[in-house]
Amino acid sequence: MRTIVYLIRHAESLYVEGQERERGLSEQGKSDAARIKSILQKQPIDLFVSSPYARAIQTIQPLAEVQQNEILLMENLRERTIGNIAELSFVEAKRRVYQDFSAVFEGGESSAEAQARAVGGLKLLLEKYEGKTLVIGTHGDIMTLLMNYFDCQYGYDFWQSTTMPDIYRLEFKSRMLAQVRREWEI
Repeated sequence: MRTIVYLIRHAESLYVEGQERERGLSEQGKSDAARIKSILQKQPIDLFVSSPYARAIQTIQPLAEVQQNEILLMENLRERTIGNIAELSFVEAKRRVYQDFSAVFEGGESSAEAQARAVGGLKLLLEKYEGKTLVIGTHGDIMTLLMNYFDCQYGYDFWQSTTMPDIYRLEFKSRMLAQVRREWEI
């Protein structure tokens, strides 16, 4: 039995210090969310699940509305907290936590911790909704860490290559990743 999971990385959201959960989409992000709707609206989708962060919810909301579905919020899919990176650039900090999955900055989560949290949520969904089609609104790190769990080729370089938004279609057979295809075109 095959289960389809569309991992949708959130669209553009302007960074606002201290508003990780509340910040919504930019005008470009709203436009891209409408484009996601047009790309996937003909797909029969059984379940919409999202990180509780506003930008992830708002990215899949137009598609959920056209499909007349509600969005289930899952705390396990929230973005990774990188922590206090001190003198490092954001990109260098990301490189370090992907090179060493146990590396953690003060107040943050290691890749191993964030991956275990997110994969735990995905495994529950794969078990409960086997044979269904799911849309998951998520974040760049969490999307990468979920895919990395099933195939180690998805790491720092993959994370860096993703766009906001981005769509990856994952096909699972018996809860094993069988195929990955990018659905978003720039």
